[in-house]
Amino acid sequence: MATNQTLRKTRPGSITVCVSDGGGAQSSVAGARISVYTAPEIGDWRTFYSKQWQPSGSHAVRPRTGEPAWTTDKNGCVTVPDLEPGCYVVTFDHYPETEPQCVLVESGCIKDVCFKLGLNASLILEFMTPDYKSIPGTRPRYGDMINGKIEFSASPDLRNRLRTKLQTPDLRSIPGDDFSFEGMVTGPGEIKVAILLPPRSDHPDAELSLATGIDPLPDVPRPPGRVDVRHLRSRASATKTFALWTAIRNHTKAISFSGSGYKSFIDRVLCKNEPLPTEKQSLTLNRQLNELGNHVYGVGAYELLKTATEVFLLLECGLKIEERGAHDDPGKDRPLIDLEYEAKVWDQAVNPQQLKQKLGEYLGGKALPYIERVIAAAFPGQKQGGRFCEFVLTSRTDPCFLELIWNYWHEEGMLVQSINAVSRRFQNVRAPGERDPLAHLEVDPLRPLNNILWGYVEDERNRLSVKRRTYEYQHHYGLNLYGKAVPELRPADHCSKFLEAFHNLLHTSSEYFKAVQDTTVVPDGYPLLHALKEVHLILAQGAHNQFGDLPWTARVEMLMQEWIMARPEMRDFLQSRAMVPYREGWMPQVDTMKTLQGWTDVTITHFRDLGVYGEQILLSIRYHNWNDINDEDEAKGWADSWRPEIQGYLHAYRAVTGVDLTNPDTVDYTLPSVHLQKRLSMQQGAR
Repeated sequence: MATNQTLRKTRPGSITVCVSDGGGAQSSVAGARISVYTAPEIGDWRTFYSKQWQPSGSHAVRPRTGEPAWTTDKNGCVTVPDLEPGCYVVTFDHYPETEPQCVLVESGCIKDVCFKLGLNASLILEFMTPDYKSIPGTRPRYGDMINGKIEFSASPDLRNRLRTKLQTPDLRSIPGDDFSFEGMVTGPGEIKVAILLPPRSDHPDAELSLATGIDPLPDVPRPPGRVDVRHLRSRASATKTFALWTAIRNHTKAISFSGSGYKSFIDRVLCKNEPLPTEKQSLTLNRQLNELGNHVYGVGAYELLKTATEVFLLLECGLKIEERGAHDDPGKDRPLIDLEYEAKVWDQAVNPQQLKQKLGEYLGGKALPYIERVIAAAFPGQKQGGRFCEFVLTSRTDPCFLELIWNYWHEEGMLVQSINAVSRRFQNVRAPGERDPLAHLEVDPLRPLNNILWGYVEDERNRLSVKRRTYEYQHHYGLNLYGKAVPELRPADHCSKFLEAFHNLLHTSSEYFKAVQDTTVVPDGYPLLHALKEVHLILAQGAHNQFGDLPWTARVEMLMQEWIMARPEMRDFLQSRAMVPYREGWMPQVDTMKTLQGWTDVTITHFRDLGVYGEQILLSIRYHNWNDINDEDEAKGWADSWRPEIQGYLHAYRAVTGVDLTNPDTVDYTLPSVHLQKRLSMQQGAR
């Protein structure tokens, strides 16, 4: 029986490891991480098989150069030198998964280890004329089109992990298919691409390179009078900042009312009585839920709703990319990431693991680059500490991504006024004035909701007042509310320039989109960049005082109001319309209330879109370090990534206020509340 000790000699040996594909082009794999471990004493090394052994850091053989691991060169090989005679285990630390190999190193000998991946990868090229007609044979002409495809054998799960890297200039990925690409024949040479093999731990991808040569025929003059021209739409290349945009889309969907967001979480807490995972906040919530059964009367149900809402936001806050909500119903498939949409944004097929990796590359293992820059400039050399420690900086370097503009547009859409009218009727209080449509409605359908409404009424002293919110709307965005419930305000700080700067950015974006549609024009990105910088600086000026706390509290309160308005009891009480395709369950009741009360007849759908799209747009401006950027492509990439949201905001703003921000003659920056007041007066005067 041979063991490590009985085989020890004075002369060291070595292991040469090579990684290649087992079929197809049989290409080598460069940049692959290889780990080497001293084998445990398991008796005869010939009886070794992988299931008997698990890798251990204490047995790892590390390079003396300080590198973290052994990495294959461009030929797919690496040599591990100076090994004492004995038994070693060699692993390939990437996908596709391969079995470890055991090798016996003898004194002064070199042992070879080969990993064959079995992808059978090959590169297939098809050539077409500029008018997309197939070319017989394999020799194209200058200016012909290249359609390329990588073919390989892999399971669906492995295929989702792999992606392509185009190594030849002027090649372009085909959206929706990461393993297809296109380009143009510009001369003889090689078409080079690589399949990126993701790691099984935290290190870079390995590259399985594929290449094939092309030798075009001599260019022949085309017939007189014929000129083939092809116009391509201009588009900025994806940058690492795109990961921040993906994270913002992911986060705002996670905390939304419907989909995988808030309603699903509250329904699980209050309706299904399912225990939640053992986070600290969830334990408190489970205890409160169990205690509720002994308190049939009082405000316990409302307090549980409030606690659950706060826990929901705590669990979903932060800069991250998740495939599902933190506490979504596991029985329902409601992913937070739209991979088809992200593929269009990134201009290549992506999967959740790749998006998380790209976000990590953007962050660099630290806080947001914008936050890091502000801290370094404002507090050089200062330490960070806890919330109430002696250091200057607090722990809020990882903010919760909320924008108060979401609350502003939902309030303008009459969400708060609707729930206030219901709570007033619940208390048997008649509305001021001669007309109170709810006075003739029976409250009996609200009986199952009694505990929630009772708690909501009793908690009024603890909720934000409309006056408090309006002061903060003015501080953040210079926006105001008009109405009988809004008193005269005397703000100490009024952000008067935000609306002009923001509407100028939206108008500039619309002009950019028009230029992009014209395939004969390469649009200028600098007007966009300067407009983004202006809005970024104005937003930064308002990021203090109640910047973190009031938006959080306002979001908690309005999410609860949405949930109450979405209840079936509320629908039965107000007799909402069932056939209108609303996006969220609370919206029909708000529109019905507006009709009963004679408020604005613009549907809540447009106000909701303004809140959701406005929040996403402003988050992408506030938390990116625009002040240090002088590359127009960064601004173009921002516009391309957020085009659906910007176009949606422009349409919803026109529907709500009647103002077209794409008007080429002038940019309107009159307060939206003024436009709403004028439209309401016209609406009431026409009756």
